[in-house]
Amino acid sequence: MNGITLLLISGTLFFIAYLTYGKKIALWLGIDDRNRTPAHVMNDGVDYYPAKAPVLLGHHFASIAGAGPIIGPIIAVYFGWLPAFLWIIVGGIFMGAMHDFVSLTASVRHQGRSIGEVIEEHIGAMGKKLFLVFAWCALLLVIAIFMNAVVAAFMKFPPAGISSILFILLAVCFGFINNKNLLDFRVATIIGLFFICFAVYVGLAYPLPISRNTWLIFILAYVSIASVVPVWILLQPRDYLNSFLLYGIMILAVLGIFFYKAELRVPPVTNFQTDIGTLFPILFVTVACGAISGFHSLVATGTTSKQLDKESDARMVGYGSMLIESFLAVIALITAAYLSWDEYRNFIPISGKTDPIGLFASGIGTFTTSLGISLELGSSFAALAISAFALTTLDTCVRLSRYTFQEFFIQKGKKEQSVLASNRYLATGISVAGGLLFAFSGGAGALWPLFGSVNQLLAAIALLAVTVWLMKTRQASLFVRLPMFFMFIVAFASLLILFYKNWTVGNLVLSFFSLILLGISFVLIYQAHMSLQREAKSEPKLDKAALLGAEG
Repeated sequence: MNGITLLLISGTLFFIAYLTYGKKIALWLGIDDRNRTPAHVMNDGVDYYPAKAPVLLGHHFASIAGAGPIIGPIIAVYFGWLPAFLWIIVGGIFMGAMHDFVSLTASVRHQGRSIGEVIEEHIGAMGKKLFLVFAWCALLLVIAIFMNAVVAAFMKFPPAGISSILFILLAVCFGFINNKNLLDFRVATIIGLFFICFAVYVGLAYPLPISRNTWLIFILAYVSIASVVPVWILLQPRDYLNSFLLYGIMILAVLGIFFYKAELRVPPVTNFQTDIGTLFPILFVTVACGAISGFHSLVATGTTSKQLDKESDARMVGYGSMLIESFLAVIALITAAYLSWDEYRNFIPISGKTDPIGLFASGIGTFTTSLGISLELGSSFAALAISAFALTTLDTCVRLSRYTFQEFFIQKGKKEQSVLASNRYLATGISVAGGLLFAFSGGAGALWPLFGSVNQLLAAIALLAVTVWLMKTRQASLFVRLPMFFMFIVAFASLLILFYKNWTVGNLVLSFFSLILLGISFVLIYQAHMSLQREAKSEPKLDKAALLGAEG
């Protein structure tokens, strides 16, 4: 088997899925452009602001992609390339892309509100509070992890840091030009792409040695500003322009794999029980963003839904962007699977520090040598693109944590809200401080093994909220409920395994954290059940076909 075959199979299946299953989901959800989106109804010029479909696709894709679809599949190759590949295909089409699409649509139908607000309306206020606490803590964990990752990447690859600074300046200029309609959008994009290439060249040609503390201060200042300024100034244009970096890497990788004719040397299947755990549930937790990610629901309902120009764009932005991410996951898988088993294990040691980003950059650099590009240049460009996207994910996380923090303290029905609910600067400061606390205390590193489980549990909870909404509004729900059940099973199994492992080694913090997550999930499931029971009792003639999720 070779990498070309995997690319052709996955690319064909993803394209067919977008045209067929994505269209079918749109019909089930009743997507209709006659419904005005929150970006128009609630336009405030800061958070609610309509974006052109390509711009919003770039923002959403840049926010959800990051390093997740690269790290997860590469580590999952430990089980062999075949199980990881099959899960990326099946999970991406029927679970991940669907999850992003329905989460985005549910938020748009609820005035651009978050999954927490959807839970409050359809499950209960207590459920919302529990979810918001859980989501905020998860976001702080992501902030801490990516903050350290970005600083480490900029220290290891100085060109990435310099280019990222230039990207930020370029994004602000592009945002003003686009917002004021000073140039045709296509012309502005072409000019923006030219300056992206220029920024990459400057970074590679003139890397500056900057200390770790200086980078940390810069990143803290940047994400704090990015969290509070209007989305059209920085978030939209930066993510849109940055998306072309990842598109470029993917195109180079595909061409490189075709001309290099990379053979897969890692075994198709190794063992069900490996040194990193059992295939179930560890494989499904490890691949994470390459197949389905709960973090995506926070992006979709936190920022993307507030910028959707029309409902029909949700299919491209939600369903389409996840399929692109799954295709990126296949590319990442190939960069690992073309190595020999011993070479792969040198990058992914059983204990100690793993280096999946280094493996990915090295693989892309190797493939692009078949295009006449030097190994050093290809590897450096791949590392630069991924580190730039890690920064993009970081600034989105800070903005989402600010939303989540404020939402927790909002009191419905009151015009005057507390400073904790109304002051976005204070909410941003507290969120950044919380992320720093994790980063410097070592909490982020200790909690990393739980992150995959937290991510999949977020996905299950988001699907639970959407399921209850669909059932209460008498819409088809089986296509959401079945993946929801599977994700709960995966998350519960992985959390129980982690609880047992941490308990046996005396790590009480992680043990209790696992139990708390399980407790939140059970409470939410119980409240969802009771909410549907109350609905059934109040509506004696409730359509049973709708409750069963009949797709007719």
